[in-house]
Amino acid sequence: MRLTFHGGFGEKGRTCLGLHGGGVRLLLDVGVDTSAHGRARYPLITPEALRDADAILVTHAHEDHLAALGWCLAGGFQGRILMTPQTLADLPACLADHAEPAHWALALAAPVETFQAGETLRLGALAVETGRSGHAVGGVWFRVTDGAGASVLYCGDTVHESPVLAMDPPPASDVVLFDASYGDDAVPARRRAADVLAFVAAQGGPCLLPVPLLGRSVELLALLPPPIAIHASMRAGLAAQIADSAWLRDGAGPNLAARLAGARDWREDEPFPAGPLLVHDAMGLGGPSVAAIGRALAEGVPILFTGHLPDGSPGARALAAGRAHWIRLPTHPTWPDTLALLAATRPAFATGHSCPHAAMAALAAASPPLVAVRVGDTLDVAALRAASAEA
Repeated sequence: MRLTFHGGFGEKGRTCLGLHGGGVRLLLDVGVDTSAHGRARYPLITPEALRDADAILVTHAHEDHLAALGWCLAGGFQGRILMTPQTLADLPACLADHAEPAHWALALAAPVETFQAGETLRLGALAVETGRSGHAVGGVWFRVTDGAGASVLYCGDTVHESPVLAMDPPPASDVVLFDASYGDDAVPARRRAADVLAFVAAQGGPCLLPVPLLGRSVELLALLPPPIAIHASMRAGLAAQIADSAWLRDGAGPNLAARLAGARDWREDEPFPAGPLLVHDAMGLGGPSVAAIGRALAEGVPILFTGHLPDGSPGARALAAGRAHWIRLPTHPTWPDTLALLAATRPAFATGHSCPHAAMAALAAASPPLVAVRVGDTLDVAALRAASAEA
């Protein structure tokens, strides 16, 4: 197998991994970089490579992993598209906020094949194992093996210890490509959750929390004490995530359902509610958060961001101006989570996506077998296995 890092390695956004083995060419995820414009917004992959690709496999329905699907189709991709039914259901909302209209139309019209988490996909000589990622309902990791026994684990986004979403432990692999969004951040999730609760309690009134519709929204629904409010357009999506109990930790479903039932629907033409309000998306780049953030800034309502804010986004601008607050609520692995994953999977080579190159290089210097790579780099897995066997 040969890997090509088309996007998301040494950077945040446009996550895309090319994998060529056994005569089959795969693309694992096809995301956009929401902080970039023009060609730099999309994976670094040629039209020839797009035309040659046999399939696109998508881990989950967040923009940095999925929103370039229509761009790939416009660029000449004609192969199979595979994702879970839950990711397919969330595809339109993801594209509506982060894809160009022409690309959106192409992606919605394209035939998509679905699979269930835990299923092993067969694509020519390649076998692709799948498992729940713990990051979002419908989110999975992929482990690809070829006829020679070489294996590559691509984690997409993962959460090892989510209080509500379940993650299946990945098996040992020659190469592990993990979610390095948080770099060496070792602050436990429980401490950050306590910080979020303390912030909300201290406001004593309205508080706006922009969130993604998928993933962190259910984490905050479980965390925040009632009464809370949600934008009315989020209710159906949250209900669908909660109803799909196969993706939840044991016992999480009834609590989430009760909290959603007690949440108040809110619309833009209403006054801000007296307590915390969840709106999507998480960055102010789309959805009802665009108007809600503007109103909150005008009316002096506190705003709390809890995840990544791309450069130039409304969220990043508000934070830089001192008009918003930020507390990272872990919905990606902390550094101890990453070390535990590497210990369990025992790779000969490992690197992280969604992490700036300098930060990844610092991790690699401290923790072999980590390596820092850049977009455009390649890796020959067979040569790596041979070198590892000789060592």
